[in-house]
Amino acid sequence: MKFMKLGSKPDTFRSDGNNVRYVASELATDIAVTVGDVKFYLHKFPLLSKSACLQKLVASGNEQNCDEVQISDIPGGSVVFEICAKFCYGMTVNLNAYNVFATRCAAEYLGMYETIEKGNLIYKIDIFLNSSIVHSWKDSIIVLQTTKSLSPLSDELKVAGLCVDAIATNACIDDSKVDWSYTYNRKKLPEENGNDPNFNGVKSRPVPKDWWVEDLCELEIDLYKRVIMSIKTKGIQSHEVIGDALKAYSYRRLPGFSKGVIHSRDVGKYRSTVDTIVWLLPAEKGSVSCSFLFKLLKAAIIVDSGEMAREQLVRQIGQQLEEASLNDLLIRAAEREDVMYDVDMVKKIVNKFLMQDRNAEYESEENEVQEIQGSGILTDASKLIVAKLIDAYLAEIAKDPNLPLSKFVDLAETVSCISRPTHNGLYRAIDMYLKEHPWISKSEQKRICKLMDCKKLSADACMHAVQNERLPLRVVIQVLFFEQLRGAAATSSGTSTPDLPKSLKNPNGGSHGSSRSAPTNPEEDWDSVSATEELKALKPELAALRLRNRGDNRNNVDNAAAISKMKGLMKSKRIFTKIWSSKAAIGENSGSDSSESLGSANPEEAKSTPSRNRRHSVS
Repeated sequence: MKFMKLGSKPDTFRSDGNNVRYVASELATDIAVTVGDVKFYLHKFPLLSKSACLQKLVASGNEQNCDEVQISDIPGGSVVFEICAKFCYGMTVNLNAYNVFATRCAAEYLGMYETIEKGNLIYKIDIFLNSSIVHSWKDSIIVLQTTKSLSPLSDELKVAGLCVDAIATNACIDDSKVDWSYTYNRKKLPEENGNDPNFNGVKSRPVPKDWWVEDLCELEIDLYKRVIMSIKTKGIQSHEVIGDALKAYSYRRLPGFSKGVIHSRDVGKYRSTVDTIVWLLPAEKGSVSCSFLFKLLKAAIIVDSGEMAREQLVRQIGQQLEEASLNDLLIRAAEREDVMYDVDMVKKIVNKFLMQDRNAEYESEENEVQEIQGSGILTDASKLIVAKLIDAYLAEIAKDPNLPLSKFVDLAETVSCISRPTHNGLYRAIDMYLKEHPWISKSEQKRICKLMDCKKLSADACMHAVQNERLPLRVVIQVLFFEQLRGAAATSSGTSTPDLPKSLKNPNGGSHGSSRSAPTNPEEDWDSVSATEELKALKPELAALRLRNRGDNRNNVDNAAAISKMKGLMKSKRIFTKIWSSKAAIGENSGSDSSESLGSANPEEAKSTPSRNRRHSVS
């Protein structure tokens, strides 16, 4: 506590218990001052000698032959008026961080200036503020908090600005000059509680650079904004420390923020807090974590922040998207939407991520002599991380039965320009979508499967794919064909992969390792695969799978099913060839893998492929 002694008389105010206060004195009182619901019986001389306001009130009262005055709007009310009255009587006045600002406002209201009397209350309080309060970290924060209730006067009297500058200055001092006990909101260390048996009485723990961030969380958002802006203006604290401060404030002030939600019936009242935190974010990449930015974005959506705040978050997230996790990307869609997740928002973020490369390319065209390196150019590693992240996100959102195919495909195509060594993640996402959306048409099945490059599936993924009844038949055949080619290349030492038919070199109408290019005719590109050639290639693959089956007892059941399926495919070679050659005449509904065609052509062969028939009956 800070104390200031003004005057020397040991007298005090007393009360009769009925909201009446008076001075214990031998002299009879000659004026009654009513402040709110409290009446003070006082003496005119000590009051009028120091207060210009009371001089005017008494003068106007005498004209009406009245010794009573009413003061209803004095800052701080009756409690603070009593402090001012005690000063007028020369009594000892106790000022501290909690009442000094209200007393300063009341003194201003009562007109206790130096022109009325030298050494008046305003002068004394200003000395106390500048000599004591601003040099105390704790007190300067407390005084700044008290200015909130009297905000118009705080700026007029410049007390708030004085405290803001004092706090910012203290937050920017050299860490070596900060005593660890300088802060007052942190939890005490074991040695300070006396619980550390190894404590030798010397504080050896270094003071962290962000020692001040927790204390500032006590401030309301508008005052917090002023302090952080003042700290940033001084240019001493790093942007990482500023980011830590904003993170600490968000977790303290936004209920449920750690879980990406806002727990409140009136979420709108937190809009100002979210918007201000976003506005205060340092522009430098890495100032805050990508996970924190995603939490802010989710909070901004919940409190319905403006487009400017959302766009800023999308831009900053895009700059460091490779740090994100799958849970970060799961942004809930608005309640009015049918889908579970906001896929469009994630697509915007991915586009911002990829735009860094485009911006770097554009910059290099403008400055051909200068080599562009650094933050503007994405590394292959970061792009691969993002591609895998989006594959995992696609697999998650595919579980939503209301997710339109167009949203799934558009997002997948957004990262198709990123070359990745395997398409296992994309295959898993496609399979999940087909599982949760069994009603989609044949053409839609083709469209989603074209996102995947069968050549980039691992052996395990291929084994799963050939037994996957949800995949179109031609996709299964392509997987088997490329698996056979891979096996042939592995067993031929010194030889390259056998030449593929033109239609099989690029069965999906475009390279998945470069920029997207739409095929001229997707249907022709899909169906131009030679069925006879593919089916011939299945014979050695069947033999290879038989050998694998003997060597791996753990997968006996799965391999047996795969071999049985391939036997059915081999026996049905003539039927498949007939179906594909007559596709134009039969039409789209029967041109794809039709169970009726298989059954009517050869009942015996249909018996040998019961699982495939079941798949067609579902689709």
